[in-house]
Amino acid sequence: MKFDTAYSLSLDDKLSIYDVRDLNFDETSPFDSDKDSFLCPNDECRAAFDPGNALSTFNAKNVNYQRTPHFKNKASTQHIDGCRYASTHKTATGEGDDQREENFPSEFVLTRRQYERNTPVVGTQVSVPLDPTKVPSTRTNSSHSTNDTTPDKTSVFAHPVECYVSNIDDKDTLKAMPLKIGEHTATYWAFFKKIEYLQDNKGLIYWGKIKAIKDYTSSFRIDFEKKVWLDKKPYSVNVYLSKKLIENYRKRKAFLEQIKAAVDSERALYCFFYGVTPELKQVPSKKNPEQTFGVFSANIENLDHLIIREAPGLQGH
Repeated sequence: MKFDTAYSLSLDDKLSIYDVRDLNFDETSPFDSDKDSFLCPNDECRAAFDPGNALSTFNAKNVNYQRTPHFKNKASTQHIDGCRYASTHKTATGEGDDQREENFPSEFVLTRRQYERNTPVVGTQVSVPLDPTKVPSTRTNSSHSTNDTTPDKTSVFAHPVECYVSNIDDKDTLKAMPLKIGEHTATYWAFFKKIEYLQDNKGLIYWGKIKAIKDYTSSFRIDFEKKVWLDKKPYSVNVYLSKKLIENYRKRKAFLEQIKAAVDSERALYCFFYGVTPELKQVPSKKNPEQTFGVFSANIENLDHLIIREAPGLQGH
């Protein structure tokens, strides 16, 4: 059985698997999921066992994942009777149920979640609270609920993107699931807009297949395959990632690893971003600087709100 939320022993809080991934790559955080213990998010169930009754993670540290990240029970994981996280069946490989993200957050929070470490991690051992079977302290968090179910809100962009990508063949679900970003509320289907239709509405999550990524050593430009038509003329679309933006990014190493691999990749890659809407600009021609040509372009303002990834299911959509 896979699930999205677990209790972190080192942080004394419940995290989604996307929170865990975010922390793993954050160079400003000492967090390492391999040095933490993740326990059942059900308070009553967790209190019935010692901290050794842990869960495992899938795709918690893989920069370029293709299958949905999640927590899952180990063969030794126990649950109390009636706990909804108890495994009800096992597949031959144990990974047969990780193809679709079923935990849809209803809100994407633009302010990044802050994590307060409860006990320090020393070496490779997690410092265990004095009473390891206690339920976590009740915390007031603007973006996460305190019960054992998957949080209704997330500040990690990968979560709503995974919901959309892994459910792309289930249009009815995407049209039924609500998503709020800022003051704007729509369905997942309406919030994710193909890059060639970016003129339809501003403030959406735009996505498209990548044609090429231009590596300028310390900055990058992502060119999209599809063009935008305006006044019966096709215009190229791109987004620019500045040197300053990348250098100041808290997940700089992971991002550079990912985008440099993408530059040389022969696989089909897609880019999703939020926060900016490419607009028509006139840029000078390289061959003749005195001449200009039109292109829809935007400077990315927040790398937390941009994702480059494989998404085989999007072929043909």
